Amino acid sequence: MSGYRVREMTLADCDRVAEIRVGGWQWAYRGLIPQAHLDAMSTREDADRHRTRFRQGKPGVLNLLAERDGETVGWLCHGPYRDGEVPPGSVELYALYVDPLHSGTGAGRALLHESIRRCSAAGHTRMYLWVLRDNARARRFYERSGFRPDGVEEPYEVAGVAVPEVRYVRELTG
Repeated sequence: MSGYRVREMTLADCDRVAEIRVGGWQWAYRGLIPQAHLDAMSTREDADRHRTRFRQGKPGVLNLLAERDGETVGWLCHGPYRDGEVPPGSVELYALYVDPLHSGTGAGRALLHESIRRCSAAGHTRMYLWVLRDNARARRFYERSGFRPDGVEEPYEVAGVAVPEVRYVRELTG
């Protein structure tokens, strides 16, 4: 799909994943999240958090990377649904970020396609995700990928500013 190779993340990938995540936040959330918060994000601290989580190895959590020509350009993480009541067989997409220089090239689609394939093969029947209510670009991406808002909204706050999230769901097939 789109010339991207999707593979599982290793501990050695944590620095690059942090660059992608922080760069993704700073690009995608400009104007949605306070700029001072985005400017203060640290790839070093983020990489340390990724290393800690990776070493903990929580059951069912999977990190995938998209590569093209030997360069890692995207990261996705999914696992068990974290909060609240959802039907059995559900999984949650925790994160999907692409290096801003590769936005719109198919890296995100390749990651999401592989995540859905693996979740379906594992017997999951639906995938949930949370997206900022005002993030129109991300919402269009997920809607084109078969996700729909399910009417659940959560308050979310960053640096004292409300940035509510909406929940999306997609039914999966085996």
